[in-house]
Order: sequence, then C-alpha cells, then structure tokens
Amino acid sequence: MAAVLAVTKSRGMEVAGAVDSHLVGQDIGKVCGMEEALEIPIINDLTMVLGSISQSKETSVVVDFTDPSTVYDNVKQATAFGMNSVVYVPRIKPETIAALSGFCEKASMGCLIAPTLSIGSILLQQAAISASFHYNNVEIVESKANTGAFPSQDSVQIANNLSNLGQLYNREDLETNDPARGQRLGEDGIRVHSLVLPGLVSSTSVHFSGPGELYSIKHDITSVECLMPGLILAIRKVVRLKNLVYGLEKFL
Repeated sequence: MAAVLAVTKSRGMEVAGAVDSHLVGQDIGKVCGMEEALEIPIINDLTMVLGSISQSKETSVVVDFTDPSTVYDNVKQATAFGMNSVVYVPRIKPETIAALSGFCEKASMGCLIAPTLSIGSILLQQAAISASFHYNNVEIVESKANTGAFPSQDSVQIANNLSNLGQLYNREDLETNDPARGQRLGEDGIRVHSLVLPGLVSSTSVHFSGPGELYSIKHDITSVECLMPGLILAIRKVVRLKNLVYGLEKFL
C-alpha cells in the first residue's frame, strides 16, 4: 500500500497494475485509502497484468514484494514482456540470484535485487564496513516488536559485508557452544543478538570496541515509509540497466 501511494505521488510515475491473491477484484486506489479510485482492479494473474501493460505503456517496471520461491519466475515473466524489475524480497538464495543474473544479461534487461530499500540501513552498513578496519571486536544487536525470521536480513547483510575483509573479530571469545552469546554468522567471529519485545521499534545496532573506546552505530525504523525513497530511486535507476544489480547501495 505504501508503495502504491509513493509511486502515485512521484513525478513522472503512475501505477499501471496490481497483483495480489487476497484482494482480488478491489480497486488498488481504494485499498490504499485514496479518496478517488485509480480504476485499476487487483487481479491474481501476473501474466494478464503484464500483457495489458506492455501494450499500453512505453516504459514499465515490475516491483516484486512476493516470496523467494516466486522471484525467479516473476522476473522471467517481466523480462519476457520487456519490463525491468525491482525486487525487495528477503532471503533469496544465491543460486537464484546467479541464475537471474545470467538470464538478465542474456536478455539485456535490468533487474535490481535490493536486500534493503532503506537508505538509512545502507548508510549503517557502509559505516560498519569503514569501522571494521579499525576495530578488532564487533557485535550486532537487533530488536523487533514481534517474532520473525532471525537473524534479520539487515543483520545478515552487515555480517556478510564485514566478512572476508581479512579480519578475525572477537579473538578472545570464539566459543560457539554458549547460546547466550548470540549466533555466530560466518567464520569471522561476528555475533548477532536478537531482541524481541512488544513495543520495540525495529532497530539494528553495530557495536565496535578497541583499546580504551567503544564505537556504536544504530538505525531505527519506525514506519514502512522509510523504504519509499529507496524504492522510488530504484525504479528510476533500473530502467537504465541492461543487467542484474544486487544492492541499492550501488546507486547511492
């Protein structure tokens, strides 16, 4: 819903179609709380939507908020209809990304797969990479108001970014048998702790320490609206691509 509102308000953009399996038949504008209907019915057939849009719109982008199991087929269908794709789906398997990369390059079509659309989250990750060259100890702490898949995509991405940089963190505490010490991600000693309490905002903190000092960076998400500037940026950039790009940070 937030994406529909953001696209509608953005210069040079309009919503052209909507696919959802639970709200079939309803007008997307009314579903999103707009005063006037967009006269775009929600249907449950991606092929039908893509076929209709391809005949009426010169440049179109498919935004995929679905599920890792459907991303490959969705992007292939969009590409077949001459449309680029922006994919914001957590935990896509590396083999799926590799297969899509080859497919998009062969078809000379653009696809942006974004582990996060939050610009603040990307800035946190970039700051963590810079700090990692100066500190030998690091731990990640994340919090959410409800349960879900842990570690979160953001924490996994931070750990991946800090891995394979030639650094082994927390050398004095590499024990993996104590659950209270958090989960180790990768082989570089990076730990993540997940906090779940009703009322907490979605938050990610990275804590570094060195001789005589602590350095902490934190990013809080209070609303899904934080993803919308990144989404609009992604849509504007992907129409110029002829291949697959992983990570919105490539365009910041």
